[in-house]
Amino acid sequence: MSDVERFYGDHRDGVFRYLRRVLGGSEAARDLTQEVFLRVSRAGVPETNEIGRRAWVFQIARNLALNHLRDGRRRPVMVGLVHSVVPATQELAVALHAAIAALPELDRDVFLLRETTGLSYQEIAVACELPVEGVRSRLHRARQTLRSTLGQSLRLAEQRGVRCVTAGSRVDDE
Repeated sequence: MSDVERFYGDHRDGVFRYLRRVLGGSEAARDLTQEVFLRVSRAGVPETNEIGRRAWVFQIARNLALNHLRDGRRRPVMVGLVHSVVPATQELAVALHAAIAALPELDRDVFLLRETTGLSYQEIAVACELPVEGVRSRLHRARQTLRSTLGQSLRLAEQRGVRCVTAGSRVDDE
């Protein structure tokens, strides 16, 4: 097994999860995941430590995602909205997706790289070309913004009888 094949096996799922969250869909994420590893195979895996290689592949993924999003903004898409009643959990999923999408671009990338792929602060710093303290600051700001934005959605869900468990809370047995 070559270095590129092993690298692909180690990082494919994480890159796909990150791209799916950033792009909001599986089809584009699959295409861009292939493009990431096509570029990796052309360039070869860099001679550095595991942190450096992991940050490098996510930097490629992030740059491709940003280019894809910019290109999509140039081509307007007409979407017909259908009013329908959806279960509260779907409403929460929609609210979460919208809240993440509303974050400033770099804050969103830092948040998703940490929460969907588990990259370390150092790896995120390399991938996003930020100092580690900048990563900490942006991650904190993104989490605060999401808490604030999602607070109303969580309160509405609880009013409908949906039990929401958040970090640090406890659900007692009844």
